[in-house]
Amino acid sequence: MSGTLNSATRSGIQRAYFATGCFWGAERRFWNMTGVIATSVGYMGGVQSKPTYQEVCTGRTGHAETVEVEFNPTQVTYHRLLEEFWTMHDPTSLNRQGGDIGTQYRSAIFTTTDEQLLEAQATREIYNEELKKNGMDEICTEIRSADGMQYWLAEEYHQRYLEKNPNGYDCHSSTGVSFPGVISSSPTN
Repeated sequence: MSGTLNSATRSGIQRAYFATGCFWGAERRFWNMTGVIATSVGYMGGVQSKPTYQEVCTGRTGHAETVEVEFNPTQVTYHRLLEEFWTMHDPTSLNRQGGDIGTQYRSAIFTTTDEQLLEAQATREIYNEELKKNGMDEICTEIRSADGMQYWLAEEYHQRYLEKNPNGYDCHSSTGVSFPGVISSSPTN
């Protein structure tokens, strides 16, 4: 199964794609946000059709473990999703998050509209400046359009993994640096 890459899914609902390392903990962070309608985990940004988890883990497919987020922009903005993205992992760590190492654990944003691309780039600059003020390295997050890319749904046992396994491995490290400004789930931010 695979997802389509249209921003609009149904009656104003939009899609976003985020890679923050292991997708289990990231999916839970997103599904707990007000305004998020649905989440799934899969593989994106690679060259092989219908990759399996085992194939992705070899690093040869080029895919990143990715969370697909369907959201209602009248309840949560893309900007707010980006604030969560930047702070839920370490975007300065190239091809790894904590003990998880490999290109499948890279930090990436795959945008579905020109507006998402501009917003992702703008928030990267804002957060990068905040990280530099705190003595941290530059952000190495890949930001690119999802046009022409396929999102491949991961195996069922990965979907909402931490809901099925509440004591499972969350696998996220972060910088500990907050996104500057007031974080709000209001669509006006």
